[in-house]
Amino acid sequence: MKKLITLSLGFAFMSLTFTSCYVNTFNVGKGAQSNVKVSKWNHYIFWGLAPAGVSNPKELAGDATDYTVTIKHSFVNGLLNAITLGIYSPTTTEVTK
Repeated sequence: MKKLITLSLGFAFMSLTFTSCYVNTFNVGKGAQSNVKVSKWNHYIFWGLAPAGVSNPKELAGDATDYTVTIKHSFVNGLLNAITLGIYSPTTTEVTK
């Protein structure tokens, strides 16, 4: 019984800490035409279920009509997520004009 509990706790710990980083990239128009980057954090609570403050890629792009949007879960975002046990789960939106 003790071995089963230890294995279960070990599996639960690994499944929470070994989650992968993700990157979602999409182009608007012809995509990025230069290497000018603007980034902003998105704030989610309760394991990403409730948005507390999400950036708008159109606002980050300004007057550009062609740009690339990358939404990622960086190492720092993942670290904060792990420290708070998922209660605070930030991501980063990066717009390349």
